[in-house]
Amino acid sequence: MLNEELQNYIDSLIKPRSGILSEMEEYAELNGVPIMEPAGIETMLQLLRIQQPETILEVGTAIGYSAMRMAFALPKAHIITLERDEDRYRLAVEYIKRAGMQERITQIKGDALELEEEVAAHAPFDVIFIDAAKGQYKRFFEIYSRYLKPGGMIITDNILFKGLVYNQEAESRRVRSLVKKIDEFNRWLAANEEYDTIILPIGDGVAVSKKR
Repeated sequence: MLNEELQNYIDSLIKPRSGILSEMEEYAELNGVPIMEPAGIETMLQLLRIQQPETILEVGTAIGYSAMRMAFALPKAHIITLERDEDRYRLAVEYIKRAGMQERITQIKGDALELEEEVAAHAPFDVIFIDAAKGQYKRFFEIYSRYLKPGGMIITDNILFKGLVYNQEAESRRVRSLVKKIDEFNRWLAANEEYDTIILPIGDGVAVSKKR
């Protein structure tokens, strides 16, 4: 995680979004919906522009913001996205329809831990993006990494969790438990010999894992 002054400087250089994306950002802020921080998503999109994936699996749609950002940045890509929350799923349906992205973004409703069979019908994937329940990151990775193409990439967001994974200052027992699980995932991922992984201190922390 960068210091606040440096982060504000970097964010000031990012071109503002307009139209429906700006509307979604405002909705997310007002309603406490977690979406990627500006520097984090711009970093991811740049990596994707370099990788040029044709098929992307997203674990965690929320309101569809990151799926739409990927679709706009990669005109040839198709995104399969998973969401278990009914209200967020329905809102994502509306936003994606308004943007005319129904043909390029396929939504699947349900718990990602229970959707493997349905997701497998869309495999294999060039890229997998994980941004869902933080305590289940390792299980998400284990389930869906088997559907990643050789040389593919897995991107995982929030792996520094507001800095709590390294400063250990969480006050509540629930948050401390979650922080412990994220830290264990990070260490497991770093030691995974099937992937070359780097953790970028951008946004809320982004792990980039390239399949060997």
